Amino acid sequence: MLTLRSLPLMAWLLTALMLFSVQAQAQESPPADAPAYSTLADLLENDATRTQLIEQLRGMTDDAKAAASSSTEAAADQAPSGQEANAASLPRQLAELTSTIASEIGSQLEGLATAVSGIVQGVGTGQAFDREAFTSAALNLGLVIIATFVLFVAFRHLARPAFTATSRWSQQGSGMTPVIRLLVAVAIAAVVDVLVISLSYVGGNLIATFAIGESGALSTRASLFLNAFLVIELLKAAVRMLFASRYKGLRLLPISAEEASYWNRWMARLIGLIGYGLMVAVPLLNYYLSPALGQGMGTLIMLGAFVYAVAVVLKNRQRLRDGINAKAAKATMSATRVSLKLFARVWHLLAIAYFLMVLVLTFTRPEDALPFVLMATLQTLAVVGAGMLLSSLLTQTIGKRIRLPDDLKRKLPLLETRLNAYVPNLLRVIRALILITVVMITAGAWGIFDLASWYATDMGRGLVAKVISVLVIVTVSMALWVGLASLIEHRLNPETGGGEPTARAQTLLSLFRNALAITIIAMTLMIVLSEIGINIGPLIAGAGVLGLAIGFGAQKLVQDIITGVFIQVENAMNTGDVVTVGGVTGVAERLSIRSVGIRDLSGTYHIVPFSSVDTVSNYMREFAYHVGEYGIAYRESIDEAIECLQEAFEELSSSDEHKQNLLAPLEVAGVIALADSSVNIRVRLKTTPGTQWATGRAYNRLVKMHFDAAGIEIPFPHTTLYFGEDKDGSAPAGNVRVLEGRAKQRASTNTDDDADAQEEPLKSDERSIPPADYDGTGDEN
Repeated sequence: MLTLRSLPLMAWLLTALMLFSVQAQAQESPPADAPAYSTLADLLENDATRTQLIEQLRGMTDDAKAAASSSTEAAADQAPSGQEANAASLPRQLAELTSTIASEIGSQLEGLATAVSGIVQGVGTGQAFDREAFTSAALNLGLVIIATFVLFVAFRHLARPAFTATSRWSQQGSGMTPVIRLLVAVAIAAVVDVLVISLSYVGGNLIATFAIGESGALSTRASLFLNAFLVIELLKAAVRMLFASRYKGLRLLPISAEEASYWNRWMARLIGLIGYGLMVAVPLLNYYLSPALGQGMGTLIMLGAFVYAVAVVLKNRQRLRDGINAKAAKATMSATRVSLKLFARVWHLLAIAYFLMVLVLTFTRPEDALPFVLMATLQTLAVVGAGMLLSSLLTQTIGKRIRLPDDLKRKLPLLETRLNAYVPNLLRVIRALILITVVMITAGAWGIFDLASWYATDMGRGLVAKVISVLVIVTVSMALWVGLASLIEHRLNPETGGGEPTARAQTLLSLFRNALAITIIAMTLMIVLSEIGINIGPLIAGAGVLGLAIGFGAQKLVQDIITGVFIQVENAMNTGDVVTVGGVTGVAERLSIRSVGIRDLSGTYHIVPFSSVDTVSNYMREFAYHVGEYGIAYRESIDEAIECLQEAFEELSSSDEHKQNLLAPLEVAGVIALADSSVNIRVRLKTTPGTQWATGRAYNRLVKMHFDAAGIEIPFPHTTLYFGEDKDGSAPAGNVRVLEGRAKQRASTNTDDDADAQEEPLKSDERSIPPADYDGTGDEN
């Protein structure tokens, strides 16, 4: 799509084209008071002369056909040997066209020179030159021009506060999007501008009719100027709608004030020069002086406009290229970015070719070609401008980040993120459709592609219907997914979905969301393929055969899925449960239809496929137990030990940290074993699921503290020392060194004078223990 910076050039093209058309009509149509019309009317009123005129016209038609036939034969005779006449027609037509244009320009310039020479010499004008009448007419016309422009400037000055207020509202107003507010402000300013021009036009007519010249009569000269004033100032008003160099809030094009002033100034000059030259000066020269002089002046004006246009294009070549490249860098679509970069390289060539085409058509076919080019250019500008405004409106309306209300965001935390992920893609699709529509309508305006005729065909209507159907299907699928996914998120949200969801609900809803996404994608794809005319029957059959083949070839995968389905149906485990699956114990962090991910105590993450699961041990169902076995020495009282266990449980029950985890009183199973060195007592604590380990650790700590306070010994392994035996059966003496603790060493006081003599006995005490101190086994208690 064309960039906004290229619209000034396109507006200039349209203006020049409209003025060229007006000039062509002015050159071919004499003024209303020319005598040729009355002569023709007299001929047509008489039956005899009318019949004679018809016969002459028919004779001229036959002569023209004969001349065309003879020229064709001559062209065939002049063709190279062995070459068909129509084979050489394209180069010959180009040569003839160039020769015709050059001859036309030369003859008009020659006529201009002859007319000017005749005026200077006082001959050759065909009529006597009345200097007094010319001076009076010029004076009256000058007064009308001055009065009309004075009224126009005065009305513009009075309307300036309205323009200022409208511009301020466009920039600072509220309640509408910026694009809509800009369009409304520009429309209001355009109405005020048209009203100013209309009042000036009416005032000029009143002054020309009653104040200047003959009272009550509007001269042809004044009428020519006033009509030209109305047309030219309306064109300038349209240019001001685009640029508005003084009012930023009324400027349609997003350009700086300096650029707007540059384009507005040059285009206003061009419109005034060409408009008043072709619509006022040329007709007056045709009527008062010489038609040849008027035609020559029109030719000079058109050539000057062409040279001026080419000069403007070449002068702003790099300027517009940089602007278009900057616009391409900001484009979000790759196709738009590439198109803009390509257009930046060749825009000046296209503009020069356009100007050359307008110039050629002006000289060759001014009666029918110029109106066609004018309407095509007008439609192109209108369609491109509408497409750009619509794209900008969509960007400002839905292109910015969507902000949901806080209450809705609290209920559906992921809805805003999901919408902001979908909207840019939707905007790209809409822009692509706008671009395609603009290209098709523009091609139709230039006769390259007939959009109405194409749509009237079955293929055109069918294609448009399929595109609309596909868009509707995709939109409905996206809306369905957003709605259902948001409902699932609402159910999973503990703040708004009816409380904290259970682990089973979290697992099943998460699996359902994944299955829902796959189902919607598959169904949407199938429906879209069917809508665009692809037979999905073989595709479905092929998918069934493929699924059967996968079922035979991937039995483990099928077993994984089937086992996973039954595990979910039986609620064997959920996300967050502590389980033992496949010999791995840990927290189930991820649960799919095929496998489970478990994080063990050391942090290792295990993925266990369901096909390898024979047993699922879940530690998180309804309640749990801490089973503790505590051994005491044989000399200790069992009842006293049980009483200490009860006291430890009571202290645990009064703890703020653990009392909510206990579900029942302490269960004492009693003595379960008389072990080698201890008497084992078993107790059991009923806790909430998942807290049995922390509760058990806290209870073990309290048991140790209460046993220590009561002096109950918890047996621990002992070491037996054997010093050997002599041949006579006696045991040798044992050399035992007893090491005293450092704390006792630091606590002892040094009262003797010889500290060095006392230091050694404090550190160690070596003595021999006779064999009589042992029982012969070396067992030391």
